[in-house]
Amino acid sequence: MKLSESIKPISYLKSHTAEAIRTVSQGQQPMVITQHGEAKAVLQDITSYEQMQESLALLKILAQSSKCIREGRSKPIKSAFADVRKQIKATVE
Repeated sequence: MKLSESIKPISYLKSHTAEAIRTVSQGQQPMVITQHGEAKAVLQDITSYEQMQESLALLKILAQSSKCIREGRSKPIKSAFADVRKQIKATVE
C-alpha cells in the first residue's frame, strides 16, 4: 500500500470504520488519520502493534544494559552464575 493511500481524513474513518479496520488488519499497514489536514492518529492492526511493543521493550532492555555496562555495574558471567548458585543454595537450606 502506498503512503498516499493510507492517509485518510477523520470523516472517512467515521463513515467507513469497518472498512478501515478490515483494510488495516488485512494489509498490516497503518492508516494515518488526519483532522483539519494535520496527522492526528494512527490506526494499526493489533498484531503489528504487539510486535512494535515487544520491539520497544527489547530496545529498552538493551539500552538499560548498555547503561549498566558504561557505569561499571556488570560482572563476568561466571561470577554472576556463581552468585545465583549461592543464593539458590542458601534458600534451599
